[in-house]
Amino acid sequence: MHRRDGFTLIELLIVVVIIGILAAIAANLFWGAKEQAFKSALVSDLKVLAVLQEQYHADQMTYAADETSLGYVTSDGVDVTILEATASGWSAQAVHRSYPRHTCGLLIGDATNAGDSPAEAQGHITCD
Repeated sequence: MHRRDGFTLIELLIVVVIIGILAAIAANLFWGAKEQAFKSALVSDLKVLAVLQEQYHADQMTYAADETSLGYVTSDGVDVTILEATASGWSAQAVHRSYPRHTCGLLIGDATNAGDSPAEAQGHITCD
Protein backbone atom coordinates (compact mmCIF):
# COMPACT_ATOMS: atom_id res chain seq x y z
CA MET A 1 0.00 0.00 0.00
CA HIS A 2 1.18 3.46 -0.88
CA ARG A 3 1.59 5.91 1.99
CA ARG A 4 0.54 9.45 1.12
CA ASP A 5 2.58 12.33 2.58
CA GLY A 6 1.41 15.91 2.10
CA PHE A 7 -1.51 17.37 0.17
CA THR A 8 -2.53 17.01 -3.44
CA LEU A 9 -2.49 19.97 -5.79
CA ILE A 10 -6.32 20.03 -5.89
CA GLU A 11 -6.55 20.23 -2.10
CA LEU A 12 -4.09 23.13 -2.01
CA LEU A 13 -5.97 24.97 -4.77
CA ILE A 14 -9.27 24.58 -2.91
CA VAL A 15 -7.72 26.05 0.25
CA VAL A 16 -6.25 28.97 -1.72
CA VAL A 17 -9.64 29.69 -3.34
CA ILE A 18 -11.43 29.61 0.02
CA ILE A 19 -8.86 31.98 1.56
CA GLY A 20 -9.24 34.29 -1.44
CA ILE A 21 -13.02 34.40 -1.06
CA LEU A 22 -12.76 35.13 2.67
CA ALA A 23 -10.19 37.89 2.02
CA ALA A 24 -12.49 39.51 -0.58
CA ILE A 25 -15.41 39.49 1.88
CA ALA A 26 -13.25 40.94 4.67
CA ALA A 27 -11.89 43.69 2.39
CA ASN A 28 -15.42 44.68 1.37
CA LEU A 29 -16.57 44.89 4.99
CA PHE A 30 -13.47 46.87 5.92
CA TRP A 31 -14.07 49.45 3.15
CA GLY A 32 -17.70 49.86 4.26
CA ALA A 33 -16.56 50.59 7.81
CA LYS A 34 -13.94 53.01 6.52
CA GLU A 35 -16.54 54.93 4.46
CA GLN A 36 -18.79 55.17 7.53
CA ALA A 37 -15.87 56.58 9.56
CA PHE A 38 -15.20 59.22 6.89
CA LYS A 39 -18.87 60.22 6.86
CA SER A 40 -18.93 60.42 10.68
CA ALA A 41 -15.93 62.77 10.59
CA LEU A 42 -17.75 65.04 8.12
CA VAL A 43 -20.91 65.16 10.24
CA SER A 44 -18.94 65.74 13.43
CA ASP A 45 -16.97 68.62 11.93
CA LEU A 46 -20.15 70.31 10.69
CA LYS A 47 -21.68 70.00 14.18
CA VAL A 48 -18.60 71.62 15.73
CA LEU A 49 -18.78 74.40 13.14
CA ALA A 50 -22.44 74.98 14.02
CA VAL A 51 -21.60 75.40 17.71
CA LEU A 52 -18.76 77.82 16.93
CA GLN A 53 -20.97 79.81 14.54
CA GLU A 54 -23.65 80.19 17.22
CA GLN A 55 -21.06 81.35 19.75
CA TYR A 56 -19.72 83.86 17.21
CA HIS A 57 -23.27 85.05 16.43
CA ALA A 58 -24.00 85.59 20.12
CA ASP A 59 -20.98 87.92 20.36
CA GLN A 60 -21.01 89.61 16.94
CA MET A 61 -24.72 89.48 15.92
CA THR A 62 -23.66 88.02 12.56
CA TYR A 63 -22.26 84.71 11.37
CA ALA A 64 -18.61 84.27 10.42
CA ALA A 65 -17.88 84.11 6.69
CA ASP A 66 -14.65 82.13 7.10
CA GLU A 67 -13.43 79.37 9.38
CA THR A 68 -10.29 81.17 10.58
CA SER A 69 -12.20 83.90 12.45
CA LEU A 70 -13.84 81.14 14.49
CA GLY A 71 -10.59 79.46 15.46
CA TYR A 72 -12.02 76.35 13.84
CA VAL A 73 -9.79 73.33 13.28
CA THR A 74 -11.14 70.41 11.25
CA SER A 75 -10.49 66.73 11.71
CA ASP A 76 -7.55 65.20 9.88
CA GLY A 77 -8.33 64.96 6.17
CA VAL A 78 -11.56 66.99 6.31
CA ASP A 79 -12.06 70.24 4.39
CA VAL A 80 -14.96 72.43 5.59
CA THR A 81 -16.00 75.50 3.61
CA ILE A 82 -18.48 78.17 4.68
CA LEU A 83 -20.38 78.87 1.48
CA GLU A 84 -22.56 81.77 2.64
CA ALA A 85 -22.80 83.80 5.84
CA THR A 86 -25.13 86.67 6.69
CA ALA A 87 -26.47 88.20 9.87
CA SER A 88 -29.33 85.69 9.88
CA GLY A 89 -27.95 82.47 8.44
CA TRP A 90 -25.10 80.49 6.95
CA SER A 91 -24.37 77.39 4.90
CA ALA A 92 -21.34 75.10 4.77
CA GLN A 93 -20.15 71.90 3.20
CA ALA A 94 -17.57 69.31 4.25
CA VAL A 95 -15.52 66.92 2.11
CA HIS A 96 -13.04 64.26 3.23
CA ARG A 97 -9.88 64.06 1.14
CA SER A 98 -9.96 60.24 1.25
CA TYR A 99 -13.68 60.17 0.38
CA PRO A 100 -14.01 62.95 -2.23
CA ARG A 101 -17.07 61.58 -4.05
CA HIS A 102 -19.28 62.38 -1.06
CA THR A 103 -20.08 65.71 0.52
CA CYS A 104 -22.07 66.73 3.59
CA GLY A 105 -23.81 70.09 3.90
CA LEU A 106 -25.65 72.19 6.47
CA LEU A 107 -28.03 75.17 6.17
CA ILE A 108 -28.84 77.44 9.11
CA GLY A 109 -31.27 80.36 9.21
CA ASP A 110 -32.13 82.05 5.93
CA ALA A 111 -29.08 80.74 4.05
CA THR A 112 -29.56 79.26 0.62
CA ASN A 113 -28.03 76.12 -0.77
CA ALA A 114 -24.96 77.61 -2.40
CA GLY A 115 -22.45 75.62 -4.40
CA ASP A 116 -22.73 71.87 -4.71
CA SER A 117 -23.77 71.32 -1.10
CA PRO A 118 -26.26 68.48 -0.62
CA ALA A 119 -27.99 70.34 2.24
CA GLU A 120 -31.77 70.35 1.77
CA ALA A 121 -33.49 71.30 5.03
CA GLN A 122 -32.65 74.01 7.54
CA GLY A 123 -30.69 72.71 10.51
CA HIS A 124 -30.17 69.19 9.17
CA ILE A 125 -26.84 67.81 8.02
CA THR A 126 -27.35 66.06 4.70
CA CYS A 127 -24.79 63.85 2.98
CA ASP A 128 -24.79 62.52 -0.56
